[in-house]
Amino acid sequence: MIAIIDYGVGNLFSLSRSLEYLGIESVITSDVAQLEAADQIILPGVGAFGDAIQKLREHQLEEPVKQLAAAGKPLLGICLGMQLLFEKSTEFGEHVGLGLLKGEIVSLKAALQKEQLSLKVPHIGWNELLVKKDSPLLEGFNEGEQVYYVHSFYGTNCEESLVATSEYGIAVPGLVQKENVYGAQFHPEKSGDVGLRMLKAFSEVKG
Repeated sequence: MIAIIDYGVGNLFSLSRSLEYLGIESVITSDVAQLEAADQIILPGVGAFGDAIQKLREHQLEEPVKQLAAAGKPLLGICLGMQLLFEKSTEFGEHVGLGLLKGEIVSLKAALQKEQLSLKVPHIGWNELLVKKDSPLLEGFNEGEQVYYVHSFYGTNCEESLVATSEYGIAVPGLVQKENVYGAQFHPEKSGDVGLRMLKAFSEVKG
């Protein structure tokens, strides 16, 4: 069973529907006991980093999530949920993240401006996923397949966990992993068949 963490900032319905479509049992919960009982945990998220990490703390879920990850429970962060896995973010001030992955979250707009690129931000749409190293989530993945993004900030200084990137003027980390901690900047639940295969693969990861 997969536990989807409910802390007030995730698009939970489409994610749970995707798992249901795959025949994967899931529960949307903020109950630590249910997180402990689950085989895998998903940390979704939409919105701003500071608000999200604050709500995670208000729900008294920050430490349990960190402890479960440290104990080997498979954890997948999606979109903003992925960003929360890192050490810090500079979105509307500086905010401390969960620190499960090395790196920081910075402005995509500022990075594009530095390169004198006029691409639109937020980055919305389909982009090819360029694989840098293997991961259980890439089981059955085919070169050239695309995933769906919606974001205005992105991960940097995260080379040790970097699995795959997408090109949007610059290389945007799309998929990261360190041991049992996974993160997808894109939305697997909105990425068609390729995203469904990734969710299926995550459901088969053992803690």
